[in-house]
Amino acid sequence: MAMRIDSHQHFWQFNPADYGWMKPDWSIRRDFLPTNLEPELRVCNLDGCVAVQARQSLEESRWLLELSNGASIIRGVVGWVDLRSPNVAKELEEFADHPKFVGVRHVVQDEPDDQFMLREDFQRGIAVLRRFGLTYDLLIFPRQLPAGIALAQKFPEQPFVLDHLAKPPIKDGALSPWGEQIRELAKLPNVACKVSGMVTEAVWQNWRADDFKPYLDVVFEAFGPDRLMFGSDWPVCLLAGSYERVFGLVQNYVSQFGTDTEAKFFGANAARFYGLT
Repeated sequence: MAMRIDSHQHFWQFNPADYGWMKPDWSIRRDFLPTNLEPELRVCNLDGCVAVQARQSLEESRWLLELSNGASIIRGVVGWVDLRSPNVAKELEEFADHPKFVGVRHVVQDEPDDQFMLREDFQRGIAVLRRFGLTYDLLIFPRQLPAGIALAQKFPEQPFVLDHLAKPPIKDGALSPWGEQIRELAKLPNVACKVSGMVTEAVWQNWRADDFKPYLDVVFEAFGPDRLMFGSDWPVCLLAGSYERVFGLVQNYVSQFGTDTEAKFFGANAARFYGLT
């Protein structure tokens, strides 16, 4: 039976200094640990998760791996290293031997330069990932998609996965130019996509399933059944809906494609992409 995986969620022990991106009135300004996630996974019949970095520090990467040692639900960790550093290979050596360290992410969406990923120092770091068999999570806004396409084209042997559909403007109902750029990105066989983070791009307390259908239609047509994976973006998703509601939203959509596609989407694709065991 295929492993069932939430490919994208976060853990943290909250303090304001480390999580400045959280606004003062957000309800997620508290600790979220594996014991909080486990019952949510159980209700949705999921076996485990991929824990993704939420702050850019080597300290957090170490903490997530330590957390994974005592939590069987954590099947993989996507951490952070400074890909721009001349010492990036040394930083990766510290983590790469850990069986649950599966990939790296940088919060590119917060970089003011839309061409950040095409900088020579960043690309030098991307080039090192393949030596360690690591994936890369693309966290970008739609305006950064052209740079994401160019990066993935330049490194055809490097596995990339797009987080949160590149955060399309669901609240506004706009599809262009996001849709055209997603189709362009999906032409590259080394790129997969996480169906995650959608509800927080909609009107938080007033969204309906129909709001997401045009965006889901685009990514399912563009990436097909073998390169899409479910991600909750928990606990960030709680700003706009419960874990179970977020899961049900995509489960209802994916059910139209049959049980084989469901099995791939809810685990097999993530397990293959990240090399989960």
